Amino acid sequence: MKKLLIFFMLVLLCSSAYATKVVIAVDAGHGGKDSGAIGQNKLYEKTVTLSIAKKLTNLLNKDANFKGVLTRDSDNFISVSQRSEIARKNKANLLVSVHADAAPNRNATGASIWVLSTQRADTELGRWLEKGEKQSQLLGGAGDALSDDHDPHLSQAVLDLQFSYSQQVGYQLAMQVLKAMKGTIPLHKSVPEHASLGVLRSPDIPSILVEVGFISNEDEERLLSNNAHQEKIANAIYQGIKNYIKQNPKFGEQH
Repeated sequence: MKKLLIFFMLVLLCSSAYATKVVIAVDAGHGGKDSGAIGQNKLYEKTVTLSIAKKLTNLLNKDANFKGVLTRDSDNFISVSQRSEIARKNKANLLVSVHADAAPNRNATGASIWVLSTQRADTELGRWLEKGEKQSQLLGGAGDALSDDHDPHLSQAVLDLQFSYSQQVGYQLAMQVLKAMKGTIPLHKSVPEHASLGVLRSPDIPSILVEVGFISNEDEERLLSNNAHQEKIANAIYQGIKNYIKQNPKFGEQH
């Protein structure tokens, strides 16, 4: 009986009323008192990320298939948990967090994309299981059923399915964005990397973190301050999102 209930919950998670637009939360990393990395010529990561995030959001909002929403639209500090809440409040289907990399090796260059590690997913799974009162907001109708059932094993099974689904979507999206970037901007890694990063932790919103280049490299810092190069980055991310949705046309129906 419980296996059957889990099956119907999974169906509920992955199908609901058709959404005419796919909602993308665009998260500009850092902000306010948190400057992020600082280049040799004093370019702040928080400045670069906000500029690229705005350009990406503009591209998404010009496309009838998408709605882009910013987690911040000015130089203000927002905590990691608040960023997820803003995305959730706007009913985001995906979250794209924009960052700029830094490394002690100042010769390091290129963009990379990070997705949620299994270890972090397992940690977050435990935290969400402790927050029974939040499960209904996290998982919609399935969450209501979980709250009524009070079965921790059932809760764990459904949340585990949701985390697995979000990880799979995040990885596939990351691959599409990397493909769109290839040949357009330098790449540091050609495949997604797995990380234990807080902004990727939402089980209900598949997420990726895009490192747009190394601000610690003087040449790349100069590129990252260039408006035309920022446009290239934003367009590559947009094309990657667009290609993922094109290959998964029913994705917009899942929220």
